[in-house]
This record gives sequence, C-alpha cells and structure tokens, in this order.
Amino acid sequence: MYLILLQYIRPLAAIEHYLEAHNAFLEKQYKEGRFILSGRRKPRTGAVILCKAGSRREVEAILAEDPFDKYQLAVYDIIEFEPNTYELADVSS
Repeated sequence: MYLILLQYIRPLAAIEHYLEAHNAFLEKQYKEGRFILSGRRKPRTGAVILCKAGSRREVEAILAEDPFDKYQLAVYDIIEFEPNTYELADVSS
C-alpha cells in the first residue's frame, strides 16, 4: 500500500487549467482499482492519495500518466506502508 503526498509547484491558475484532465486520470485509477481514496490538502497546496500497487515502480508508472506530472505542476512523495490496523468507515465527512 502506498500513501502519495502530492505538492503543487506551480500557481493554482496552472493547476486549475489541468484539473479536468487530472480528474479524468483519477477516475481511471479508481475504475482500475488502484486508488482507494484521494483528496485536496488543506490549505490547498496539493493532495493525498491512497494507492494499492505491487511496487514503487508501479506507482511511479501510474503517476507518470497524471497531467500534473506530465506538465510538471506537482511533485510526489511516495510512502510505502503495510496496513495492519484499520476500520472500514465512512471517510466522507
């Protein structure tokens, strides 16, 4: 399991310009079962993604498809971890 911390490195105007394409990228990853949850950071400096993948290399390949990566709008901190305690809960609040 991987926690991805995305940090914007360009102004929000540039982020907004590619937001629709980024959201399409996210939707594809959810449909393929790779992403478990994601959301904007507060304050709006980037995002957090929980990703299911077999290796760091796989995560890097997935992120290479993100328009935010393709157009150098963000950088990613990829943190591998092994979940051992969890509770399935509604995280939408």
